[in-house]
Parts: sequence; structure tokens; C-alpha cells
Amino acid sequence: MILNEADRKFFRPKWRRVVATLFCAGWTVVEWFSGEPFWGVMAAGITLYCLWHFFYAYEESQDTPE
Repeated sequence: MILNEADRKFFRPKWRRVVATLFCAGWTVVEWFSGEPFWGVMAAGITLYCLWHFFYAYEESQDTPE
């Protein structure tokens, strides 16, 4: 899945991508420590999704204004 234009504009600053990913990772830890493995797995999946799209597949070159 590719980010749409609005998402790309919002997540252009790297700090926003980092904060969103860290929030999801923190939520994963909260769910696991509170004894909710189902929601822990769901939050871990969202964290992996963020890692993939915000850091691995994210194309900085698309962020430059034309």
C-alpha cells in the first residue's frame, strides 16, 4: 500500500514517522504487560506496518515539491 498525498504531506517530517512508530510500539508493550495477547499481536502488527511503510518503503524523493 502506498501512502496517499495527504498522508505523505503529514508524515514528511521524519520526527512524525518516528513518533507514530514509537507510540505503536509502546502500545504493544502495554497490551502484552496487561495480559491481552490478542491486542498485543494486533498492536505489534501495526508497529511492523509502520516500520515497513515509514522507514523501509518510504520514498524521500516523492516529498520534494515539484
